[in-house]
Amino acid sequence: MTVPDLVIGGNRQQTAMSSKIRVCTNQDSQVLAETIRKSFQDVAERFGLTRENVPRHPSNCTADWIRKDMARGVVYFAIENGNQIMGCVALEWANTEVGYLERLAVLPGHRGHGFGKALVEHALSEARHLGVDYVSIGIIAEHTELKDWYKKLGFFEGESKEFPHFPFGITFMSYAVGKTLQRCAPQDGGPCRLY
Repeated sequence: MTVPDLVIGGNRQQTAMSSKIRVCTNQDSQVLAETIRKSFQDVAERFGLTRENVPRHPSNCTADWIRKDMARGVVYFAIENGNQIMGCVALEWANTEVGYLERLAVLPGHRGHGFGKALVEHALSEARHLGVDYVSIGIIAEHTELKDWYKKLGFFEGESKEFPHFPFGITFMSYAVGKTLQRCAPQDGGPCRLY
């Protein structure tokens, strides 16, 4: 069932409920890369990230990155209305214990309508179906709004760590998919562990 678009101030607004999420293929690599680059551009500007100081930041994403991810088993999901992709997310199944949420991206003009939340919930559902215990993500430690947003979705904040090849700290967050997350304190800078 499709829920009708919202009408705000006489303008029709798309919502996550009126859109669909689908699995992406290699044929989507270019549009996914463009979506990711555009979606992370404001983050790159805010934190002073460039090709020179963080070449692998999503604001520099290429279609080749996407194809290589897919070749190693990373699954990309896109949220779209008609043929227009408004956002995407990737899920990497590391092992039976953990999956990684990667490259959550919603185009700036489509933010605030539930697309990001719908993508995360879809990825968590897929992870549950795969039987993983938890899903982990690493975010810029200073990006407090994003950290708070993930907490509202049920993620637990773990360790923050500095890496010499990044000009920012990374905070690791985890979501318990199959077990209860009682403590979130990774010792090796990896994802939170289940206890």
